[in-house]
Amino acid sequence: MRNEYPRPDFVRSDWSCLNGIWEFREGCNPLECLPIEIPFVPQSEQSGIGRDLKTNELIYERSFEVPETWKGKRILLHFGAVDYECTVWVNGHCAGSHTGGHTSFQFDITDFLKWGSEQLKVVVLDWISDECIPRGKQSWQEKPEFIWYTQSSGIWQSVWIEPVDPAHIEWMHFTPDIDCGTVEITYRLSDETLPSYKLAVEISFDEEQVYQAVIAGHGRRGKIIADVFEGKALRGAFQFTGWYWSPEHPSLFHVKARLLIDETCTDEVASYFGMRKIHVQDGKIYLNNQPYYQKLLLDQGYWKGTLMTAPSEQDFIDDINKSKAMGFNGCRKHEKVEDPVFLYWADRLGFLVWESMPSFWSFTASGAAAFLKQWCDVIHRDYNHPCIVVWNMLNESWGVPRLYDNLQQQHFSRALYHMAYSQDPARLVIANDGWELTESDICALHTYKHGADGDLRQQQMFQEGVKSLEGMRQLVEKSLFAKGFGYGGQPVMLTEIGGISMGSGNADGGDDDSWGYTGAADPDSFVKVYERLIGCIYDSDLVCGFCYTQLADIEQEKNGLLDEAHQYKVKADVIRKINDRKPTTRTFSL
Repeated sequence: MRNEYPRPDFVRSDWSCLNGIWEFREGCNPLECLPIEIPFVPQSEQSGIGRDLKTNELIYERSFEVPETWKGKRILLHFGAVDYECTVWVNGHCAGSHTGGHTSFQFDITDFLKWGSEQLKVVVLDWISDECIPRGKQSWQEKPEFIWYTQSSGIWQSVWIEPVDPAHIEWMHFTPDIDCGTVEITYRLSDETLPSYKLAVEISFDEEQVYQAVIAGHGRRGKIIADVFEGKALRGAFQFTGWYWSPEHPSLFHVKARLLIDETCTDEVASYFGMRKIHVQDGKIYLNNQPYYQKLLLDQGYWKGTLMTAPSEQDFIDDINKSKAMGFNGCRKHEKVEDPVFLYWADRLGFLVWESMPSFWSFTASGAAAFLKQWCDVIHRDYNHPCIVVWNMLNESWGVPRLYDNLQQQHFSRALYHMAYSQDPARLVIANDGWELTESDICALHTYKHGADGDLRQQQMFQEGVKSLEGMRQLVEKSLFAKGFGYGGQPVMLTEIGGISMGSGNADGGDDDSWGYTGAADPDSFVKVYERLIGCIYDSDLVCGFCYTQLADIEQEKNGLLDEAHQYKVKADVIRKINDRKPTTRTFSL
């Protein structure tokens, strides 16, 4: 059962998990009531149902009780994610509706409670065949094939309740500035907050307090600039120290914030942030003011038996630890907004994340507007995670098939880029990853043309091609840039490469039901191909990072470094030895 705290970057002590066994019905068969384990989708085995759906309408119901000690508080009902549209009913009253399958939402259900056995009903609509809503890697066809996977409909992240005072903190955002040694704290309070209040903020590092203040405020919004380095950053005293967050040193500052009304504490939350900077300079990507070579894994975020929902919190931890054990320092989340619990562990363990939204497939103005709105919600929710260094907006022109020369689709791509910067100026942004680039901080290119075993001509073309943008044009499937756009000196990364199946897959004449871009007969053969591929990339002075496809096998796609059970196919230290041949950053003596 998934019963860990579901929002670990904004913690209150009182809460109650509503995961577990619910009642489930399909709209086409309202009399068939089945038990389902939440937060696992009905298409997954773990849910207890494990079958394809016959209708677009899903109905969930359960009873729950609110602790008596919560009386006098406002009771918030939270959903981590529900795919795609849902309406929530409490004791027959409509608590609210939400659209968007990958973003979190909440409703105040206080006025609908009986303070006994409460009845909760969630009606979900998931338009499985609609190509205009964000669905990412979920297949819209009856049988998943090629790079598409089994659909995930309905509730797929945690459901929970918590009590809050009418006067409470709604959210806090932390924007670090390592050059000044400060963090900007912006916040918003609830509608019911009194005109005047005090906000007490304590920040600690390694269990030692580095900042404390009580700020008098008025109105719902406020801003605090906290000097957490005590002014020493400007004099260089903290340069190259463990106070910065990085994959090698995931240092976190812990925050306790208390809202005081007439000297009485009405809300207390715990949070954290990392003093981390990501920027582009001289054709390189810099982390904390030093050139940093990113070695990423493409991570689809799927598991056998549970699909888009991790079986447990430990599975997130294991995936990150196994990736790091193989010498990778981050992942490019592919076509998925990941669970905040994963992001929390990426923060704690030190693992870079490129966050992405699931794409829609056919372009419409209404679909573009929905996609844009949901991206804004994602950025707002995940703003505080230091692990996230890139907002990865579109992938390979999915949903914008005429991006190369269609002005409407180009404006949409560019709008996503500028929207991201309007919401968050402290991360890098890629409008379209793979090819047909418009606005982009990184020249992010995809190629699987590394050459099959024995194809010496293609291997040579790849080896030479990765050394120049002109050579890249022969390796990338479509034009590098959309019409009217060109290279502007951005860092060049190969953000999808590899995809090598091992022991099976039609790429090397094996099982037709499994698949990879090229194949290797056994682990030893795979290591030789992988070593050649990474060696070619490391020999390029142009390329400053890569993303290998992919972390784990998923259904018919058998090109993972881990199998479908997320177990190693090749010993971790063998892969790490190859990856470690190029240092991540320069070594400095202090």
